[in-house]
Amino acid sequence: MLLRGVLLAMQALQLAGALDLPAGSCAFEENTCGFDSAFAFQPWILNEEGHYIYVDTSFAKQGEKAVLLSSDLQAEEWSCLRLVYQITTSPGSSDTSRLNLYVRFEDESFDRLLWSAKEPSDSWLIASLDLQNSSKKFKILIEGVLGQGNTASIALFEIKVTTGYCIECDFEENHLCGFVNHWNPNVNWFVGGGNIRNSPSILPQDHTFKSELGHYMYVDSVYVKHFQEVAQLISPMTTAPMSGCLSFYYQLQQGNDNSFSLYTRDGAGLYEEIWKMDQPGNAAWNLAEVEFSAPYPMEVIFEVAFNGPKGGYVALDDISFSPVHCQNQTELPFSAVEASCNFEEDLCNFYQDKEGPGWTRVKVKPNMYRTGDHTSGIGYYLLANTKFTSQPGYIGRLYGPSLPGNLQYCLRFYYAIYGFLKMSDTLAVYIFEENHVVQEKIWSVLESPRGVWMQAEITFKKPMPSKVVFMSLCKSFWDCGLVALDDITIELGSCSSPERLPPAPGECTFEQDECAFTQERRDRSSWYRRRGETPTSYTGPKGDHTTGATTCTSRPPTWCMDKKHSSCPGL
Repeated sequence: MLLRGVLLAMQALQLAGALDLPAGSCAFEENTCGFDSAFAFQPWILNEEGHYIYVDTSFAKQGEKAVLLSSDLQAEEWSCLRLVYQITTSPGSSDTSRLNLYVRFEDESFDRLLWSAKEPSDSWLIASLDLQNSSKKFKILIEGVLGQGNTASIALFEIKVTTGYCIECDFEENHLCGFVNHWNPNVNWFVGGGNIRNSPSILPQDHTFKSELGHYMYVDSVYVKHFQEVAQLISPMTTAPMSGCLSFYYQLQQGNDNSFSLYTRDGAGLYEEIWKMDQPGNAAWNLAEVEFSAPYPMEVIFEVAFNGPKGGYVALDDISFSPVHCQNQTELPFSAVEASCNFEEDLCNFYQDKEGPGWTRVKVKPNMYRTGDHTSGIGYYLLANTKFTSQPGYIGRLYGPSLPGNLQYCLRFYYAIYGFLKMSDTLAVYIFEENHVVQEKIWSVLESPRGVWMQAEITFKKPMPSKVVFMSLCKSFWDCGLVALDDITIELGSCSSPERLPPAPGECTFEQDECAFTQERRDRSSWYRRRGETPTSYTGPKGDHTTGATTCTSRPPTWCMDKKHSSCPGL
């Protein structure tokens, strides 16, 4: 009884502490806790009964914004911001509302977009966002943009900032730190402890408080109906690069009849197993430590597979992360700067075969017949001139720097082709192992406009350290030409990851829209987004600067003035 009384007192103290929310947090019970609506936009409205604030189309029009701004904050330690929100939309509406969260540092004149959501839901959702430690003060800015319809709305239930990483959790709070169960008709992760007794198995006490009142997650095989039934517990997606030691405590029963594994999954859906239970361990809580690296957005997935209804259970508690590597292990660092090159000064960390004429660093003066380099138009780029070869075949290889294995990369570069009658395979990209053994061809030219800088982007991942190699090919002595290469960049993550944020303020490629750029009026001298060449000869570029396919012109074509032509911009 005394122990139970002490534990109840501890829970009461925790509840009292929860009421004293950390800086940057708010439960919106009676006020907005120092968050203020920006005067120039629509106000956020505090619900009369408390518990949330909202903005909807009964007070504001479609497209109008409501901006909420925090007081000055400082995160000297790594912190996690959790936002509980809901977006609703009108039935049949294609223009949905959007919720954006920005960080505004004290010495910067623009806001950094940290997170954005537009998917409507019938219930409250939770977003977990990592805030890297910094000595600079900052403000949190939350922007709600209303969509179309009379019932569009955006609501905020809670904002909470806590010290630590968003992938850490002791499962003591009802939001479960943003971890979610991937629903399965027969096998699922449940919250255990806290006097919850909804399983035939004898489940353990939790690890955090080592009591029956503490909480943990567990999955039980009692309802398994098929061989290899799988349950998944999925962490929030990381939003900042991190690398170190991920640790957790687990306990299981009937270890021979179940499989307990830990996976990572990136924004493109690519899985990788980083840990698997080899030995069942003892009946008490067992500690597992795993090397974890998330240089780009990534989820952690705890997966249990059962072979039948007698597979026992697996329990999980106290997931934590440390930037220090497990057992003093180290990893080979990756630098995007060292792996990229615009060839303005030299070849950077790229090099080539000594045999053959190879790639030459050149500079040309642009005119109406030829373009300059891609970087600035007046700088340097690489040129492979197969006209000067004495025999058909490859003309040199351009090797990139060594890349650590087991990471996903996005390779982007710009190329231009001149003179070839057949484009196929005139330029190819290979992956070589460290000992210069060819692993595979990952890209090659199929067809391309001549004399126009074109962009290529490739996502790849290899288990071992490797190098990217560019190779220019000349299949026939009578069909050789020039291949130009410029602005090679290698970054971590997928080139097409849905988790990639929009461009920084002031940046725009005009590939999707006009970003945040606006113009006062649209008339004969307005700016228009356009694809391809300008309509009259020698008046503009052959293609855009980004990919070689789209360009902006300062005046619409003359045949667009009546706005009837099907190819007019904006139609």
